[in-house]
Amino acid sequence: LRCRASEATDGSGGYELNGQKWLISNAGIADFMVVFASLNPAAGHRGIGAFLVEKEAPGFRFGGAQLLSAPHPLGIQEFERCPARLISGQGPKLATRTLDSMRISVAAAACGMARRALDEALAHVERRRQFGKPLSDFQLVQQKLAQMAIELESSRLLTYRAAWQRDQGQLRNSLEVAMAKAHATEAAQRIIDQSMQLCGGLGMLADHPVEHLYRAVRALRIYEGTTEIQHLIIARELLAARRTSN
Repeated sequence: LRCRASEATDGSGGYELNGQKWLISNAGIADFMVVFASLNPAAGHRGIGAFLVEKEAPGFRFGGAQLLSAPHPLGIQEFERCPARLISGQGPKLATRTLDSMRISVAAAACGMARRALDEALAHVERRRQFGKPLSDFQLVQQKLAQMAIELESSRLLTYRAAWQRDQGQLRNSLEVAMAKAHATEAAQRIIDQSMQLCGGLGMLADHPVEHLYRAVRALRIYEGTTEIQHLIIARELLAARRTSN
């Protein structure tokens, strides 16, 4: 929800925040927070600034945890004349640079979840027998395993490329980052779903790793920008590159 910033009235030259933030990662856990708040509502997103807030600052309150189907720490933050330090008056630009780094980590998390799901599926189809032979001998099962492996490896390569570019100091690689995030998270969802299918009823038990993965992976397609947002970024970057070359 909305949060606004105004200059402090104590003459300190700092700012005060008023408002609420919902669905905030690590709310109630972090000692310091970067809060994006409106400095100039009339300017729309261009009037958003980034502020540093301490957990123990007067006027800040943790509004409670928000429980999801997956174990991700999210919660509500509330501000009432809360002192804050301005980091940047160009909040959207700072957010975009930060999001690119975070999207790589989400893609990597998706690859890890998908790898575990594939391992669970491989172990199960080798162990489980039907009609006198292991499930792994059936061609339909083999086709599923092959497709899962292809999707996982393509996700890993896209993620490695984006991470390598950042390590090399290439800070404007939004195209490659968006490709990695979109593909890895969507592929992980499909891989884990197929793993549950192969594991059958066992995969649906609450204490089975695949059931846990099935709930946990879903949020990754939303975190740090939905898949639809990544597709818009990819198309924008492709069109911009074409216009520049022409």
